[in-house]
Amino acid sequence: MKKLLSLDEVIKKITNGDSLVLAADENLLAKLPKGKWIGGTIPYFMGDEGGVFTKSKIFADEVPVFANNINIKFYDEKSLPNIASDEYENGYTILIIPGFSSIHTSFAENSNHYKNIFLSPLVGWVSGIDLADVGKETPKVFNGMLGKKSDLQAVAMHVELPKNKVPNLDIVNLFEQGNGDVITFPKTGFSADECFVNGSKKNLAEYLLENKIDTKLPLVADYYGAMINTSFSNVDKVKKTVSFYAPAFENIEYKIAKPIENYVNTFTEQISKLNITPAFTCNCILNYLYSELEGKKTADITGPITFGEIAYQLLNQTMVYLNINDA
Repeated sequence: MKKLLSLDEVIKKITNGDSLVLAADENLLAKLPKGKWIGGTIPYFMGDEGGVFTKSKIFADEVPVFANNINIKFYDEKSLPNIASDEYENGYTILIIPGFSSIHTSFAENSNHYKNIFLSPLVGWVSGIDLADVGKETPKVFNGMLGKKSDLQAVAMHVELPKNKVPNLDIVNLFEQGNGDVITFPKTGFSADECFVNGSKKNLAEYLLENKIDTKLPLVADYYGAMINTSFSNVDKVKKTVSFYAPAFENIEYKIAKPIENYVNTFTEQISKLNITPAFTCNCILNYLYSELEGKKTADITGPITFGEIAYQLLNQTMVYLNINDA
């Protein structure tokens, strides 16, 4: 089950002992009883009827009933790099990280180097808030077992599957590299002033402005055939700096993405080719905003609209999904 529910419906599921991954406004999550659940704050969703903004519903992902065990745990910046040591041999982990936090930055810049990070599917999202409240409130994560919330720690649910089930993690990224310049960076970070364009040193902000680049289109890197986005957050014309929603990595070759004419139609075509019924999905707030997804269905995919997506590493403008298949 993956759908928007009322507060009373979620309370009933928790008291029945269901294992849940929840997304909702902080006010709702704070009213839930202790139980086998984790949660993150967000008021944007893809529901059964399409994109929706709501502070009165909770999106509930139910852990499959055939799961053998679950383990719920908070992680701080020191312990998160060892998250793989807590994973089950056959299973997956759902990780929720509070947006705008130092652990958000640390994970984004370093997760590729975590020990054994790629042995078991690590999927999840970055919690957020109403965009109107940015700067006034902080995104939170909730540990239902402890009945506690945090805007500094990440929370994870490790799920063990029976031997006849296999978890598979994948992404749907509609963006591809365009045919323009190759852009590289001298250091990794969530912001940049200096870059190299086709090998020549440039100021990135000046380059974007002079070439009238549409910053709704992300930078795209080709990781051995997987297209990974780094989305633009802000171009400061005065300071001549550019900030990103995920780090741009040192010495990786990026290009500005090709434009997408119709996100919903293209997305639906992609999903129909995959023939999936995912156990978990999330999509990006930037896709929701830039493609005006409110009230529009993206195939039959439902889930939270997030401030960042996790598939072993932090992603932008990407749908992440987890399938559970027969072995």
